[in-house]
Amino acid sequence: MNQDLTTRTIWSKAGISGIALGAVSGAFMFIGQATGSIGSPVVSTLLSLLLWLAKFAGCIWLMMFFMKKLCSEFGEATNADTFKFGMATALLSALIYSAISLANILFISPDLFSEQMSAAIQTYSSMLDSNSMAMLEKMEDSYPQISFFSNLIYCFLYGTVLSAILSRNIPARDPFANFEK
Repeated sequence: MNQDLTTRTIWSKAGISGIALGAVSGAFMFIGQATGSIGSPVVSTLLSLLLWLAKFAGCIWLMMFFMKKLCSEFGEATNADTFKFGMATALLSALIYSAISLANILFISPDLFSEQMSAAIQTYSSMLDSNSMAMLEKMEDSYPQISFFSNLIYCFLYGTVLSAILSRNIPARDPFANFEK
């Protein structure tokens, strides 16, 4: 099915891919949160590491899958097209993941984050002066915004670098295409 690959088509396909990648990342966030209190700290840390590795590999595989799917649907897709698609997917999935994370902080489990902030304040209270403690407490109020934008920037940059790496070989290039006898 060779159709014209336009910017509108790229964004449309990237929207679907971005939803899938953002939802998978959000699901791993909630799974990691649920398993955070299982057993001893060593088991919890090991489980957290395994979940992170699964998420890391899964996101790479999903991005590659969606890029290859775009190339199979549109035979004339170039490496530049797959990069544009990957970058659009990265932006949209970063928006979705950041929104899920923000909703988690503000509405789903705000008590978990306030407990973590209180523990951090108690841990560092002996090392900080009163001005630093006041700033740390002020920062607690703006943590949701900081978290949203830092997740958005990190996920977008990670996805952009990943799409740049993957798009070099998707679609596969023929090294002998311009070879003359």
